Amino acid sequence: MAAPDGTLNCEDFSMFQEVLKVMRNIDDRIIHSLNTTVPTTSFSGKVDASQTCRQLYESLMEAHLSRDRAIKTCIARTSEVVNQLREERAKDSDNMTTLKLLRKEQTKLKLMRSELNVEEVVNDRSLKVFTERCRTHYTPPLVQ
Repeated sequence: MAAPDGTLNCEDFSMFQEVLKVMRNIDDRIIHSLNTTVPTTSFSGKVDASQTCRQLYESLMEAHLSRDRAIKTCIARTSEVVNQLREERAKDSDNMTTLKLLRKEQTKLKLMRSELNVEEVVNDRSLKVFTERCRTHYTPPLVQ
């Protein structure tokens, strides 16, 4: 699975996706987290909603940054492999093993890049839900 620093197994795309799924757990459960930690108006005096929202926001940002970094690291590693295989193919264009491996790695690279788009959608959805629920309790700092 994932190491504590958020690194992924970049060689096996299925494992890469599985680890991302686990890493996206906080985003998948954002509504549940908000429902259980941010009080409704009638219970607002019993819980510090601003502190709860701030902590949740920080956790979200940390998770988003960690996933982004992990995905981009795998993209960079796979790009290096693709470039090496292209060089090998240029030296020996008749080697079918190299050609098949190159195609496999190019496909994996394309799929990894598409994960960046998925990540953008997941992040936007989570932040929208967070903002709807926490806007009266906590205003996140402006990101430049």
